[in-house]
Amino acid sequence: MNSDKIIELLFSILPALITGIVAYYFFKMHTANEEGRRRYLIQKEGQKDIMPLRLQAYERLILFSERINPAKLLTRISPQSSDNKEYERLLISEIEHEYEHNLTQQIYISAESWDIITTAKNATIQLIIQSNMKSEIDSADKLREVMLKDLFDQQSPCSVAVAYLKNEVSEMW
Repeated sequence: MNSDKIIELLFSILPALITGIVAYYFFKMHTANEEGRRRYLIQKEGQKDIMPLRLQAYERLILFSERINPAKLLTRISPQSSDNKEYERLLISEIEHEYEHNLTQQIYISAESWDIITTAKNATIQLIIQSNMKSEIDSADKLREVMLKDLFDQQSPCSVAVAYLKNEVSEMW
């Protein structure tokens, strides 16, 4: 008789136990869903504030890339003397100054984009140094002439950086 009472008790408790377990999992799923929704809404609200800053950072870095583009840099910055080494230092100094002015923009863009910008800067500096090492370079004007002539044959590192940044911005929409 005792075993009948135990079986009867189990049959009466079993539906309550199953209902409790199902309710627990539904409650757990509901709270997880609500937490995800809250995070999404907070992120969405934050995007309204951060998106203009990110776009401004991309704009500034495209401007930076255009300013250090060798063709534009050479036309914008004239040699102050005929010394090609002095002109090389002046160009590199200008590039470094522009780069330092835009360092903070890296927090608003992807790490890959910042790497592309840094690589474009370094490649442009290397281009200037390598051009100045050529044997026919004996003056600042000759350095300028040779670099501009070389740029007709190849794409500048800055053009690659601008294309990459434009592509990344277009993926934001």
